[in-house]
Amino acid sequence: MMLSLNQMGGIGSGQLSFSVALPWNPLRPLPPLTSPIQCAVTKQGQRFLTKLAANARDAKVTNKLIAKFLTSSTKSIALNTLSYLLSPDTTLPHLSSLALPFYSKITEASWFEWNPKLVAALVALLDKQGQHNEAEVLISETISKLGSRERELALFHCQLVESHSKLSSKHGFDSSYSYLYQLLHNSSSVYVKNRALESMVSGLCEMDRPREADNLIAEMRVKGLKPSVFEFRSVIYGYGRLGLFEDMLKVVEQMENQGIAIDTICSNMVLSSYGAHSELAAMVVWLRKMKSLSLPFSIRTYNSVLNSCPTIMAMLQEPKDFPSSIEELNGVLNGDEALLVKELVESTVLDEVMVWEPLEAKLDLHGMHLGSAYLILLEWFEAMRCRFNSGKDVIPAEVVVICGSGKHSSVRGESPVKGLVKQMMLQMESPMRIDRKNVGCFVAKGRAVKDWLC
Repeated sequence: MMLSLNQMGGIGSGQLSFSVALPWNPLRPLPPLTSPIQCAVTKQGQRFLTKLAANARDAKVTNKLIAKFLTSSTKSIALNTLSYLLSPDTTLPHLSSLALPFYSKITEASWFEWNPKLVAALVALLDKQGQHNEAEVLISETISKLGSRERELALFHCQLVESHSKLSSKHGFDSSYSYLYQLLHNSSSVYVKNRALESMVSGLCEMDRPREADNLIAEMRVKGLKPSVFEFRSVIYGYGRLGLFEDMLKVVEQMENQGIAIDTICSNMVLSSYGAHSELAAMVVWLRKMKSLSLPFSIRTYNSVLNSCPTIMAMLQEPKDFPSSIEELNGVLNGDEALLVKELVESTVLDEVMVWEPLEAKLDLHGMHLGSAYLILLEWFEAMRCRFNSGKDVIPAEVVVICGSGKHSSVRGESPVKGLVKQMMLQMESPMRIDRKNVGCFVAKGRAVKDWLC
C-alpha cells in the first residue's frame, strides 16, 4: 500500500503514550527501570485490538473494524492505539502488519496533524517487516514535503535513526546513519551537527555498538565538535549494558576530564549496568562513591539497586510472608545485598516522598518498582513510629499511601505496587484500606495508624 504526500501525517505534542522501563533510554529524562518496555492501551483500544486479533486474516473485516473504531474514538484513543502497534515490544506483534492501513485511515480524520516523528516510527516498522518499498515511499514523500529545510530534514533522519535502533533494524539504521554522517561533515549549522551526533551516538549504543559510538565521538572531537553529557551517558550505558565495565569507567573518566561532573543520572546508569550483570560488590562501591561526592540518591537509584538484589526480588515474586521491618529484612540478607540495603536506607529519598502535616501524612510510591516500594514502606513505618512516639508532632487527621491504580502498568489497571501494599497491610494487620474515592490510595485515620504502629 502506498501513501500519497497529503495522506501522511503525525501526532500532536504529547500524544505518543509509552510507559517505558528497563532497559531505559539514557538520553532523555529517565523512565522507570522495569522490564519489558510496554505501551499502555486504553480499555477501548484493548477491546478493538482483541477483535482485530480475532479477524486479522480477513482484510475486509479488519478494514471495517478499523473504520468503526476510528469513527467512535477520540483523537487521543486512536493515536494511543496506533502507538501500541508501533511499539517495539507490543504484546501483539502479529497485528503490527496492520499499522500501515490503520495509519492511512487515521490520516483521513479531521483532527489529523502531520508530524514526521510518527512517519519515522512507521517507516522503521515497515523496514523491519521487509516492506522496503513502502518505507522508501514514505521517506521520499517526507523529504519532498520538507524541501530544502536542512534543520527539519536533519531532525527527520535523527528520528529515523532512533526508530530503527529501537527495533534493531540494521538495514534501515545504516541507511539513515549514513545520511547523518554526511551532515556531520558537510553542514555549516552547529545545531544540526550536534543533533546529528546525539542521535548517531544514541543509535549506535542502542544497537549494541558502543565502540563505534566512542570512536565517532573521538573523530568529531578532532574536528572541533565536543560531545555533550548526553553522548557520554549514551556510551557509558552502552558499554555497561554489555558488561564492558573497564571501557565504561574510561568514558566516565573522559567525561570528568572534559569538565562534566558525574551526576545522579550517570551514576544510576552505572549502577544499572553493574546490576544487570550481578556485580553487587561493585554497586556497593559506587553507592559509597556517590556519597563521597555528595550526589543525592533518587528513586531510580533505589530501582537500579533493588532490582538487582536476588533475595529481595525472589521474595517479592510470591509475597506471602516477608519481613515487616528493616531489622527483620537485615536478618534474611547476606553479604553485598545487606550492604546495598544499608547504603540505601541511610539516604534522604524517604524524606522526598513523604509528607507530614496536621491534616495529612502522605507517602507517594509513584515511580517505584516492587523492591523500592517495599523498602521505602519499611523505612516509612519506622519513621512514622518515631514521630508518633516523640510526641513533638501533631497526629495527622489522615494517613495516605499513594501507589497508583495501574494506569501506566504493563497490564493496564493492574498495579504490582498496589498489590504489594495490599499484601503488606493485610499481613501486618494494618488499619489502612483502599480509598473508596481513589482506588490508587490506601487511607486510615491518623489515630488508628498511631495505635497500630505504637
